[in-house]
Amino acid sequence: MRDIAVFSGSAHPDLAREVCAHLAVPLSPTRVSRFANDCLEVQLQANCRERDVFLIQPLVRPVQEHLVELLLMCDAARGASAARITVVMPHYSYARSDKKDAPRISLGGRLVADLLVAAGASRVLAMTLHSPQVHGFFTVPVDHLHALREMAAHFRQYDLSRTTVVSPDLGNAKEAAAFARRIGAQVAAGAKQRYPDDRVTISSVIGDVTGRDVIVLDDEIAKGSTVLELLDRLRESGPRPVRVACTHGLFAAGALKRLSGQPDVLEIVCTNTVPMSADEHTDKLRVLSIAPALAEAVRRIHNGESVSALFEEA
Repeated sequence: MRDIAVFSGSAHPDLAREVCAHLAVPLSPTRVSRFANDCLEVQLQANCRERDVFLIQPLVRPVQEHLVELLLMCDAARGASAARITVVMPHYSYARSDKKDAPRISLGGRLVADLLVAAGASRVLAMTLHSPQVHGFFTVPVDHLHALREMAAHFRQYDLSRTTVVSPDLGNAKEAAAFARRIGAQVAAGAKQRYPDDRVTISSVIGDVTGRDVIVLDDEIAKGSTVLELLDRLRESGPRPVRVACTHGLFAAGALKRLSGQPDVLEIVCTNTVPMSADEHTDKLRVLSIAPALAEAVRRIHNGESVSALFEEA
């Protein structure tokens, strides 16, 4: 792929290098510097003229720093006469700001989408957006991948004959049902309610979990309060051991430690859409790589091939 150029911001360079290794292309260097007044400056240190440019940058902590860095990368590529600029955003943190559920509240998911397009993004490649409507916030094409194939390949090593996939809420139930079909399991969902003070309650679990192995599946785990609440409801039905899975393992505020401390949680599975810090470690954690899927999507986008074929069940 001679006409491709891949750059990484500072958010997750390890993932970018892994994607480039699968593509057999070099990761082009990026220089990020800071003026004396604390403003950022970005230089893409490889030729972009008339090339297919891919910018890899998940929006992870510090989110605002990495967002501005990504916007400047888009602007630099556009100013360098790139033929097309594809933002590869494995984690779109502002996707959680997706609805007007209170007066005078900002809609960050739509605003950040507009900023990326205004900065020069021609296309977006994302992984497991928080809700389907976020896809429509962008006025440029969006290729929306999921990690169900990688998750299914991992869990097929176990006996799944008496397994139920449980979504913590009805909003993620469709994704849980698709995953359950892949592994031949049943599906259930929690009846969740979130309060203004960020408290979460799950009043019941809809579906059969009694005496069954459970895989709790969510799109992301931040503080882990929803999963912990769900575990309390599951224990009331007497399930067998539990495995927890998510695409984006943010694990903020000691969430990983709290989850791994639950005696009935055998395993915590996530992907490497976000970087793991050195202190985020437990013997129960399994991190799956989504670099091959991202690399294949990048290759297909560059060659004008179908990306939807990656969604086919296998």
